[in-house]
Amino acid sequence: MQTLERQSTNAADLVDTTIHRRKTRPVKIGSVTIGSDFPVVVQSMINEDTLDIEGSVAGIRRLHEIGCEIVRVTVPSMAHAKSLAKIKEKLAATYQTVPLVADVHHNGMKIALEVAKHVDKVRINPGLYVFENSSDERIEYSDDEFKAIGEKIRETLEPLVISLRDQGKAMRIGVNHGSLAERMLFTYGDTPEGMVESALEFIHICQDLDFHNLIISMKASRVPVMLAAYRLMARRMDELGMDYPLHLGVTEAGDGEYGRIKSTAGIGTLLAEGIGDTIRVSLTEAPEKEIPVCYSILQALGLRKTMVEYVACPSCGRTLFNLEEVLHKVREATNHLTGLDIAVMGCIVNGPGEMADADYGYVGKTPGYISLYRGREEIRKVPEDQGVEELINLIKSDDRWVEPPTE
Repeated sequence: MQTLERQSTNAADLVDTTIHRRKTRPVKIGSVTIGSDFPVVVQSMINEDTLDIEGSVAGIRRLHEIGCEIVRVTVPSMAHAKSLAKIKEKLAATYQTVPLVADVHHNGMKIALEVAKHVDKVRINPGLYVFENSSDERIEYSDDEFKAIGEKIRETLEPLVISLRDQGKAMRIGVNHGSLAERMLFTYGDTPEGMVESALEFIHICQDLDFHNLIISMKASRVPVMLAAYRLMARRMDELGMDYPLHLGVTEAGDGEYGRIKSTAGIGTLLAEGIGDTIRVSLTEAPEKEIPVCYSILQALGLRKTMVEYVACPSCGRTLFNLEEVLHKVREATNHLTGLDIAVMGCIVNGPGEMADADYGYVGKTPGYISLYRGREEIRKVPEDQGVEELINLIKSDDRWVEPPTE
């Protein structure tokens, strides 16, 4: 009888479950650093008019207080750009300095030069930074026309690059699938390749001017396009010896459950592949609603730990208590204990095995009773109505309890 050779179970032979991020250079945005040696950074954008100084300061503060590490504002005019000086000053006087990014669009060189004095990073969109005259009769761009526009872009971009370089500030080259320049559309089509080539054109200009504080984004509203564009961008940069960090996002993701799922499908997939250094979830909701989604994505992938990780079974006929109700009670009592893994399992069949990586476990043992675990070790069996209280006592006995913050 033929037998199969036993497979090795040495640790070296096991599948690696760690996400290995693509190696990128560090880029400082004020007090925050983006790059693969640093945690993935969470960003969002206020929706207040930047001319509204008080409202903008309040919006930035709300975001920063709940964990948004970099805040973006829009500057559609010179007046908006100058307002940022007052916003920055008021933030420092009434709260603290917050890393700020300014969004510049549509022939924005003069605006960009002004705003570069007041923020830590300027975001430009290659498809909009230099206006290209379009024509319904055009069927192609000649090599000379393509080159001439490229020279105009260089001429317009150079003053901004020099300003940011000399101040030690940063730029995001933010390509959007929906706003590719016309000559890119004619040359490459409405494709991820066109998005990548658009970014590379701007990157090469920056490199020629010895400016490397760059962040790159390849946003699209369709997840498959977004995934393809970022993967191609990472591959092309690797081929060209570039190591610029990538800012991930699904633009115009919408709202509600689907907006969150759509964002997670795009951002989470790339992060799992090691691609991405900073993220923004773009929801058609209050900006503050974006931050919990960002942290949930990062926590689920093991890239950051900013909350309690709850492990809970989906419930079945073996469940010995109201799992949904108990999980809610456990969460209410412990959700301030950042860094802990807590399992709530309905029965003994799967409980100890499925929750093996948890710090503490709450498991249905027999009707009316639950067992409390520390890791894989069963510590005590207690009446169900004392379960949450005794779980807290167990955590306290290990000196891992902190009192919840007071309102």
